[in-house]
Amino acid sequence: MRVMLVVGALFAIIVIAVATSGVTQVVSNSTNPAVTAGFARMSCNAAIGPWDAGGGDKGRYDASRLNDEQRNIVARIISIGQERDLPPLAWQIAIQAGMTESGLRPLDYGDRDSLGIFQMRPSMGWGTEEQVIDPTYAINKFYDVLLKVPGWEEKRPGDSAQAVERSAFPDRYHNWEAMAAFLLGELGQISDPAGCGEGAGEFLLASNAAGIAIEFTKQQLGEPYLWGGNGPDAWDCSGILVKAFAEAGVKIPRVANDQYEQGGAHLPVREAQAGDLVFWATDTSNPRTVHHVAMYLGGDEYIHAPQTGDVVKISKMNWDYYELMPLAVRPGV
Repeated sequence: MRVMLVVGALFAIIVIAVATSGVTQVVSNSTNPAVTAGFARMSCNAAIGPWDAGGGDKGRYDASRLNDEQRNIVARIISIGQERDLPPLAWQIAIQAGMTESGLRPLDYGDRDSLGIFQMRPSMGWGTEEQVIDPTYAINKFYDVLLKVPGWEEKRPGDSAQAVERSAFPDRYHNWEAMAAFLLGELGQISDPAGCGEGAGEFLLASNAAGIAIEFTKQQLGEPYLWGGNGPDAWDCSGILVKAFAEAGVKIPRVANDQYEQGGAHLPVREAQAGDLVFWATDTSNPRTVHHVAMYLGGDEYIHAPQTGDVVKISKMNWDYYELMPLAVRPGV
């Protein structure tokens, strides 16, 4: 453990972490994903919203202030997105853009020749005046342009809205993030634009991401530990988990202490379920001192890449060990 501590600390200093947004996801506790058969791959990105952005209360409050015309526009954005088989994230982007540009109204006026829900300019090739004022045309046109934005599925919704609108005030689209996420749940029956599972309070329920990650990690049993190892034949403690959850379509940060802070939803470590991440630190009150991470398997066992000279293996949990962090993490959204 002491060698592991030193190695982990040095690794945290040297490796540049690939950080994600502070968005959380929780795997379902209704079944044990470690023994569930027939895992299906899913698409989930921990950098995709809905973000907090003021929380559910703000989203609910902002949505309550919309009138019937505005809510009808939201419903049309959602229905057209559904007809086009676009993911809920695209609907959220369009709602945030429309609310920012026009208050979700088909305006017949705007800055210079800007018109309609998204304040599209006929002079810039968005369509005729009659077209851009028409909600159906404008929504479809917005989606057409959004789909051409490189990597829009990986961006924060407000950033994707800005990529379409090219506003002089790019950050303002984030103001309606919580409201858009709330409306997806209220009008679209979608509480998870990231595609990682339905919402439940501050957490999101994953489907079988943990099961896929467990399956991958167990396939590496016996492979040697390598400081900075990313596979395929040697691993360090955090590198194997990045790859394991990537197999399930879930992105988590590269370094152990970032995985603790930004890798998913926190829960008391003694409530950890199969697939949750558990951590050890030199100072359990300071997450930046986390030096080791492992995947809990249930039954007081965890799988990990321990230290130089050792191999990927399954070990027994010592719940009273003084370096064990008080919280576990469920990777996901």
